[in-house]
Amino acid sequence: MSGSAILMTMMRVVVSARGRVQGVGYRYFVTDCAREAGVSGFVRNEPDGSVLIVAEGGDEEITFFVKKVKAENDPFIRVDTLDVKKHDPTGEFSGFAIRW
Repeated sequence: MSGSAILMTMMRVVVSARGRVQGVGYRYFVTDCAREAGVSGFVRNEPDGSVLIVAEGGDEEITFFVKKVKAENDPFIRVDTLDVKKHDPTGEFSGFAIRW
């Protein structure tokens, strides 16, 4: 399968998480979720108090990942809103990282 065919089966999401998501270990939680889901990309705190997540993977992996990052069972993290936008994948990531 060619590289472009592989990208065709992939998807990219850009997620903005709002709530109690900074200073509570949310970026580390998201990184663990990404590894569990098998997606690549990054997570970073934004100046407005939100957390930006960019992830690429297969449709099933991304769906699983987005569900997990809601952090519904975490006593410290509170995700009030999760704005998810789908984009075409770029294939630029080789893993998942916390960006500063």
